[in-house]
Amino acid sequence: MQKTLIINAGSSSLKWQLFEMPAETVVASGLVERISMPGSIFTIKYGDHQKYETTVDNLDQNHAAQMMLTELQRLDVIADLSEITAVAHRVVAGGEQFKHAVEVTPDVLAAIKDLSNFAPLHNPMEAKGIETMAQTLPDVKQYAVFDSQFFTDLPEMNAIYSLPYDLTKRYHIRRYGEHGISHGYLTGRAAELLKQPKDQVNLVTMHLGSGASLAAVKNGRAYDTSMGFTPLTGVTMGTRAGDVDPAVLPFLMQQQNVTDPNEIMMMLNNESGLLGVSGISPDMREIKAQEQTNPRAKLAIEIFVNRIVKYAGSYLTELQRADALIFAGGIGEHNAELRQQIVDGLKIFGVALDPTLNAAGAEGVISSADSKIKVLLIPTDEELAMVRQVAALQD
Repeated sequence: MQKTLIINAGSSSLKWQLFEMPAETVVASGLVERISMPGSIFTIKYGDHQKYETTVDNLDQNHAAQMMLTELQRLDVIADLSEITAVAHRVVAGGEQFKHAVEVTPDVLAAIKDLSNFAPLHNPMEAKGIETMAQTLPDVKQYAVFDSQFFTDLPEMNAIYSLPYDLTKRYHIRRYGEHGISHGYLTGRAAELLKQPKDQVNLVTMHLGSGASLAAVKNGRAYDTSMGFTPLTGVTMGTRAGDVDPAVLPFLMQQQNVTDPNEIMMMLNNESGLLGVSGISPDMREIKAQEQTNPRAKLAIEIFVNRIVKYAGSYLTELQRADALIFAGGIGEHNAELRQQIVDGLKIFGVALDPTLNAAGAEGVISSADSKIKVLLIPTDEELAMVRQVAALQD
């Protein structure tokens, strides 16, 4: 049996699924949480609801990938690595160059590295992951599926910034957006659940996790998105600041006697967001645990909700008509209280949750019967979207 391994490396997690093809059957899946942090959690689910879990401090992406292949054999999920006939990697930044999934060649890998300025937390790590898997499985074709491809045809009024137009064109400065694999999947799945043609749905999709982004979808296509030239901008995230006045950067450099702007960029990417405000963790679960006793924890949650409400409200206005709001991502799928807080912030649009449906947390409609806009909870499935793109390349 041919198997395709899908690797989805985030800023603080590594998700993977092993598909038996062409049936699209998941034979094993895994998650490494708290990548490169104390108490990294390594989990594999396989067989008949079997699960293996262990904790390894500061497990980085490369060692996590190697550990995954070792455990797949040790647990008899696969008899031999030769069963894996394709490996697909989620790559955050494809720029204007990659508008669809591609087989990884030396030129493609070099281009992924060259695009690291667009996603400094992701592309270098993903390029290293591709190299690691290519060394471990040298006879297996590697594929790249790009998170930015869903947003390559944004309307120009939403795609570009109000910079001198010649600089915009000369240096390809635009809103590239990320989490596109997820937002694309959510769009298709929402159309199915709403029983509407995909090319007619208007949505606000919210992928809320350690990395978080919102998208406005008009007639089934990306119309606007919160992330920009890099994944740094938009709403408050686990370690990313989100939107910041650009004038803060030279101000901080002067105040901190910093000469290298990369130091400030590292602070904005790695030390800000929920972690920077709360002083506790980038993990919403740990912050929520201290919400009642720690003012900074409470403030971090308030800021997180506030920024999402601002973007979602602006997108509802921009679209003029919306069929649904979509919650997805680790926080969006698993935190009913935060979903309620966000929807409460949007009550001016006549949107409301059904408390029982919201608490149940099942896929589907979670809004009240009298809500003017439906609210859907959809567990995103980036891996399924990726395996289908890779299968199309192999046909």
